Amino acid sequence: MWDQIEPTPPHLTYLLLSLFLITYTLLANFIRNRLHLSEPPLALLLGILLGPRFLGWLSPNTCGVIGCSGGEQDGLGGWGWGDNVMQEATRVIVGIQVFAVGVELPKFYAGRHWRSVGMMLGPVMAFGWIVCAGFVAVLFQTDVATALTVAACLTPTDPVLAASILSNSQFSDRVPKRIKDLLSAESGCNDGISFPFLYVGLFALTSATAGAAAKEWFLITLLWQCTFGTFIGVLIGSLANRILRYSDKKKFIDGAGYTVFYLLLAILCVGVGSTLGSDDFLVAFGAGYGFARDGWFTKKTHEEKLPQIIDMMLNSAMFVYLGTIIPWYSFTPQAITPSVTPGRLVAFLLLVLLFRRIPVVLALYRWIPDIRTFREALFCGHFGPMGLGGLFLAIEARAVLETGTSLPKPYPPHAGRPYSPREKAIEIVWPIVCFVVLGSTLVHGLSVLVISVVTHFTRPKDKRAGTLAAEDDPLGGMVHEGGGGDSEPESLEEE
Repeated sequence: MWDQIEPTPPHLTYLLLSLFLITYTLLANFIRNRLHLSEPPLALLLGILLGPRFLGWLSPNTCGVIGCSGGEQDGLGGWGWGDNVMQEATRVIVGIQVFAVGVELPKFYAGRHWRSVGMMLGPVMAFGWIVCAGFVAVLFQTDVATALTVAACLTPTDPVLAASILSNSQFSDRVPKRIKDLLSAESGCNDGISFPFLYVGLFALTSATAGAAAKEWFLITLLWQCTFGTFIGVLIGSLANRILRYSDKKKFIDGAGYTVFYLLLAILCVGVGSTLGSDDFLVAFGAGYGFARDGWFTKKTHEEKLPQIIDMMLNSAMFVYLGTIIPWYSFTPQAITPSVTPGRLVAFLLLVLLFRRIPVVLALYRWIPDIRTFREALFCGHFGPMGLGGLFLAIEARAVLETGTSLPKPYPPHAGRPYSPREKAIEIVWPIVCFVVLGSTLVHGLSVLVISVVTHFTRPKDKRAGTLAAEDDPLGGMVHEGGGGDSEPESLEEE
């Protein structure tokens, strides 16, 4: 009888992951609206608990962590997955999420809010990139090109974490819609916009001359990957919208087909972008925006809750996976990365959280129309989570440095002394980015709880909810439009 029991790694994964998601589903409202927690930090902590570091029940990689080549023991047997699997998993998850962001934006959003989005994608991103590069160079003693490469991986805000915190919770209802739309639009675009930042460092490390690097950066990265990627994405989305409208008009498609069409179109865009060597995420975001920019699809599927379903299934599973592959061994000094120590990683994380976005948003918010007050600027500056997009960029960087293509080797090569700058960059990019993503997921995932508790205790006692942090009013003033009964929260403070 006992011979029939087969607790293999895949079988345990099906069992444990489904149990987690079922439990979360049953308690979702309580967790989101009373505990003020979102799925990513809980899923990440579960992955850490079940992974090789603690219980050892889930070990997707050969040694339980990405980049390991034998230094740690498997849990109940590694799956043998490497960085190439992580790359494709993050590509699909982030691609679907940025497509979802494009679909969920209000109709014709880009034409009406281009100044705000442009400021967040231009000066704010560039400032964060330069500041993070400076911290990398000083703390981890790298050359400028390597520092710029690592910093570029931390430049984008993550659409997966942003969607989990900004939607479908009592807290999100208290944030002005224009702020939520701005942060969502930024998170949908900037994973793709990060490619020009990333390839500045990569071309500096791989090109023979500065002229060759500049030419390749302009022609390949800026024109082909970003500009053409956005164009082809909007074109695909616009054509898909017309095709779906025709099918709907002729009654060729049933209710379930809208969900299937939505998901498959997102995956198609990821496939188009990756096959053409263009920017997958800009293709997907452009397609999502082009597909739903007239508001027809959003209105048609308003009751389907497609983004929430995606968050629950795909994103939570991805963060469990991330928890099982965290490279704990790489957070201590290695022969090729002696400057990577726990203390420096913690210091770097704190510096990034404090200075990557907050100072520049506070300085520029008067030129960002959708941010109207100092407290809104502080919120937008803090709310810059780094997640799966950063991990994808880190593996993309390693792939270019290792093979000259977008295909990484399953595990980092073992270089011999003396180490070249290129070999050092290959080894250092993953542990730094992974540690910051780990910290950002926990910090930003718990921010809602902290903000809710702080605002609960800072208001007069007679205006507090009976349950701790259970207030459901706007975080600040309420502006009534047109003198009618409808109102929208317009700021995070009384103006």
